[in-house]
Amino acid sequence: MEKMRNKITNALSDFLFEYETPRQVLVRNRRVGVVCRLIQLGVLGYIIGWVFIYEKGYQSTDTAISTTLTKMKGVGYTNVDGMEKIWDVADYVFPPQGDASFVVMTNYIITEGQSLGKCPELPGKHNCTKNADCEGGSYKRTGHGTMTGVCNDTTKTCEVQAWCPVENDHHIPDPPLLLSAENFTLFIKNSVTFPLFGITRSNLVEGIDSKYISKCLYHPETAPLCPIFSLGDIVRISGFNFETIAKVGGAIGIVVDWLCNFDLDVRHCKPEYSFHGLYRNPDETDKFRASVGYNFRYARHYIENGVQKRTLFKAFGIRIEVITHSLARKFDIIPTLTAIGSGVGIFGVATVVCDLVLLYLLPKREFYKNMKFKYTETQNQVWSSSRPGLAPSLVQTILHYYTGY
Repeated sequence: MEKMRNKITNALSDFLFEYETPRQVLVRNRRVGVVCRLIQLGVLGYIIGWVFIYEKGYQSTDTAISTTLTKMKGVGYTNVDGMEKIWDVADYVFPPQGDASFVVMTNYIITEGQSLGKCPELPGKHNCTKNADCEGGSYKRTGHGTMTGVCNDTTKTCEVQAWCPVENDHHIPDPPLLLSAENFTLFIKNSVTFPLFGITRSNLVEGIDSKYISKCLYHPETAPLCPIFSLGDIVRISGFNFETIAKVGGAIGIVVDWLCNFDLDVRHCKPEYSFHGLYRNPDETDKFRASVGYNFRYARHYIENGVQKRTLFKAFGIRIEVITHSLARKFDIIPTLTAIGSGVGIFGVATVVCDLVLLYLLPKREFYKNMKFKYTETQNQVWSSSRPGLAPSLVQTILHYYTGY
């Protein structure tokens, strides 16, 4: 028992109080040394240049919770067939609540005095020569109502039960009726909150006060922080011609970009604006492509002589999408240590590559193998070489005990 206790004590003592360190072999070889240093310099450049400087691996990141309010201003004037009309924001902005996504009407087709009844379809739609060509009670996807089963002798089209007279949208006004929308202005109020850092910012940054807003107009070089934008400038910076897009409509994205480094003063966290065409490509020249532009319909209902009527508008407009993109950074010890630790681990690549060169490529590879690796013989070989007469007799004794031979 005493001997067993001593063995256990010695084993615990060796485990607790001994330190093992790897054995190193210094190889004096210029080629291998140069390869090793080049690899280490490459790894060091990657860690410092890419991980720390470009990717900023020493900082933690956060994205913002954002909210956006918009407001249009401007008055338009039209004179169609002697009918003069003044258009303000209540007429040409949809929806009127000031959301981050809205439409500014730039062109329209009006169908006035519609009432529920029976009338023929437009020429070119539901053509017919006899009543049998118009299946009563059915309707077609491109039609305006339900067919009554009657073929109109004058238009040679099927009669439908619908809002009459049916809308004729074959001819889009050119030039656009609300071409004055080019001078309308858009006010954007955008706020972002970075919950990880507890910081809230607004695009009305320091120096953007009521006096400045009343006079400024956004320009990418002279007034990059002004939150007032001309609709014409928005379209042109997006790469479109205003008259072209105003005729049939389109969509434009306004990106409010927040890229903030909170290791610096919070005043340096300011928005940048960019503009992108979302529907249609300004470089396209194909006049026969399908579903060009952006349009929608709405109606204004009224009662006239006890009969319900409506005025139908097919509105063409520019859809504005205000999009917030955000990314904030700030120094954090945890990602810093993680980046350093991963970089130190990558340094081991140099050792692996140089070992492969030493052991498999150089002419003296056998010499380097003998220097790097220390070989030991098996226990039986060591026992027989040190006491040649003892080991065989011991083997014979064991075999005789178990087998009887």
